[in-house]
Amino acid sequence: MSADYYILIRGGNLSYFFDRIKINPIIAAINELDQLDEALESPCEIVFLLTGNIFNLKEIANRIKSKDKGLYINIDLIDGFSKDTWGLEYIVKNIYPDGIITAKENLVRLSKDLGAFTILRLFVVDSISLEKGIQSVKATRPHALEIFPGIMPKITKMVHTETETPIIASGLIMDKEDVVESLNSSAIAVSSNNKHVWYI
Repeated sequence: MSADYYILIRGGNLSYFFDRIKINPIIAAINELDQLDEALESPCEIVFLLTGNIFNLKEIANRIKSKDKGLYINIDLIDGFSKDTWGLEYIVKNIYPDGIITAKENLVRLSKDLGAFTILRLFVVDSISLEKGIQSVKATRPHALEIFPGIMPKITKMVHTETETPIIASGLIMDKEDVVESLNSSAIAVSSNNKHVWYI
């Protein structure tokens, strides 16, 4: 399968991500490889890959796709790849993820130029980071936005209203109450590395 075909059918198909989220709005975030097996057996439709390196990324990606899970790779956290157009282009055209996750504006733009579904990570630690984050979303127009920490319903609602961008709540999602509150606060999904949350 060519990279162009894969991007067109899955990674570049905006509805693919949202269709999977409609089935199950809980995303399995993998930041350690020993979590992978359980994530693959979980009811989660989508995996956010937050670990890996130049040597094992292809194998990890193949395992995830063999289970028919959506694969979204955080390029900022993959070891051994340059965090520029070449490393990003290699991952998109050779690993064939369904999307790219990054906290970097330039990589959001590059990902979109390559035809990849793109999720911008936004870390909200104070009012300044919130304001700059909203400006970044408006400037780059990612397909979706991942907000940290995810347990800030007022902030989630405000960012959604300001940007009109689909939001994934991530970080500190601990239990069913957190999941429900996030989904009731304009988030379309939650992402967690807590395996107990995957089965809510």
